[in-house]
Amino acid sequence: MTWYEKGLNFRCTGCGQCCTGAPGFVWLTDKDIENLSLHLELPTKEFLKRYTRFVHGRYSLTEKKPQYDCVFLKDNKCSVYEARPVQCRKFPWWPQNLTSKRAWQEAAKHCEGIDADDSKLFTKEEIETALSN
Repeated sequence: MTWYEKGLNFRCTGCGQCCTGAPGFVWLTDKDIENLSLHLELPTKEFLKRYTRFVHGRYSLTEKKPQYDCVFLKDNKCSVYEARPVQCRKFPWWPQNLTSKRAWQEAAKHCEGIDADDSKLFTKEEIETALSN
């Protein structure tokens, strides 16, 4: 039995907080690279050169310093929302946010949509489907 057996509440408010604030990695799949290149109307090599870094044998989006905002965060909104990477699409259903109720509450400190009053209740099955995709 998981601690979120009865589901969890979440609604994306578009606040942009999940795209800023700490150094990290947005790992890109080959499909992410293809989708973002097409969305930005750039050849793949140019997209990779402008917007990514190669770390630990794979590509990650670059960040704007000193705040470590995602390179695609503009006016607290994702400028490539329709083509955003899989990792971004899965938030807040990341394994580290679901290890315990405490981890979920910690994530909520940085995301106003977690447990918001008007948020949707996601079932355990919906959460686990998101984790596995």
